[in-house]
Amino acid sequence: MTNLPEEDPSTTQDAVDVIIAAWARERPDLPVEVMEVWSRVTRLARRLDRDRSKAFSRWDLEGWEFDVLAALRRSGQPYQLSPGQLLSELEVASGTMTNRITRLSERGLVRRLPHPKDGRGVIVELTAAGRDQVDGALAALLESEGRLLESMDPQAVEQLGQGLRVVLARQEELD
Repeated sequence: MTNLPEEDPSTTQDAVDVIIAAWARERPDLPVEVMEVWSRVTRLARRLDRDRSKAFSRWDLEGWEFDVLAALRRSGQPYQLSPGQLLSELEVASGTMTNRITRLSERGLVRRLPHPKDGRGVIVELTAAGRDQVDGALAALLESEGRLLESMDPQAVEQLGQGLRVVLARQEELD
């Protein structure tokens, strides 16, 4: 990551500042300051989705394809998971996962193998072509996402990550 001169956050303005000021003027009775965080998170999420799509498309992948291939790749050699393990990791419906595995198999990015312990089941295995594509897409993704943070001090990035971890963990508890 390139370290550019850090901007003074007290002088930097963005679109959310304009929105908050307008709401504070129009609705001074409401705690609009919570928008300081959540409106920015929402706007960043939209930008991240667009940037992710661009990074993945350079490797001829959709976001859902990357997610399945990445789960297999992260599992380590021999890059195999059961459909149930993929369901658990990716939090999609069973029928959706079956369809995704079929489509990835047709593209030669995964293959179905007989489950060694359950004659009725299958194991999904990442192929060499799938590994090449997910590795390339991951590198493109990290390059893209790294650019978003390059103007921040590494300590500030760490603090931001820790703060978001606390919020996400709490939200996951509530689900």
